[in-house]
Amino acid sequence: MNDKLETRAPTALKEKGQYLLAFGLVAVMLLVAQFPLFVVFFFGVFAYFLFRMFAAGSRNDTREIFEFYLTANEVLRDDERRWYGFEIHEAIRRGESILQRMSTAPPLIHFSLGALYNKVGDHGSAAKHLAYIVENANSDESSLVYPTPELRNYVKVLRKIERDPADAPMTSAAVRALERARKLRSKILLEDSRSKVPPAPAEPVEAKSPDRGEVLPLPQPAIEVAENGQHEKPPLRFADIRQENKPQRPRERKKEKVDPFSDRKSISEVLHDIYDKNVQ
Repeated sequence: MNDKLETRAPTALKEKGQYLLAFGLVAVMLLVAQFPLFVVFFFGVFAYFLFRMFAAGSRNDTREIFEFYLTANEVLRDDERRWYGFEIHEAIRRGESILQRMSTAPPLIHFSLGALYNKVGDHGSAAKHLAYIVENANSDESSLVYPTPELRNYVKVLRKIERDPADAPMTSAAVRALERARKLRSKILLEDSRSKVPPAPAEPVEAKSPDRGEVLPLPQPAIEVAENGQHEKPPLRFADIRQENKPQRPRERKKEKVDPFSDRKSISEVLHDIYDKNVQ
């Protein structure tokens, strides 16, 4: 990579001079306290290697962030270059590894990952990262008040690049291009990714009772067909058994009784009939 991410020599010498001065003061204090010279030397060597280890790790993480910006900007730039799929996926894996290592990552990493996922067609992952940028208020840089050491070192290098772009022109151009795309295209890319996310399959809805929410069995037909093809009688229910065992009420009697002597003749009519027969 031609673009170098390094600080200016006077600044580096100044920082190293400060560390050497602090170490010299601590060593003099230990000698005044009558600590053996080999103990002071041992602690000095140990502190030096410990400082180099942590400083190198922090610088490597910061360098990897800016190298990711360079690659992401080259892939997302519309310059008619044809990128292989494995190149884009390698850039995505680099960005994801940075997010896993940093508890508080710069928001520009989320936008770059969302744009790269959108380019390869992984719209679900793209929508996740872009929604964090567009819809989450905590994604704004002004909300990050308590930085981690990694984030503080990243911002320190970023400000140096912004103050003097000539020291790292390609990195400065990549950061500015990504920030401009984040401002202008975040919402557009988010809407595009969400419109292309396939809908989730609908789950079957089961019938539930309104009171307890219990699943009710589906209604069964009144007459079932057995395996041999014959119709079976529906099972008797408790209400049917009660209806069959219920005593029948006696039929109500007629209000009016039939009189057997309703057609009987009067005595005068009977005597008249007898008299007429005797006269004849």
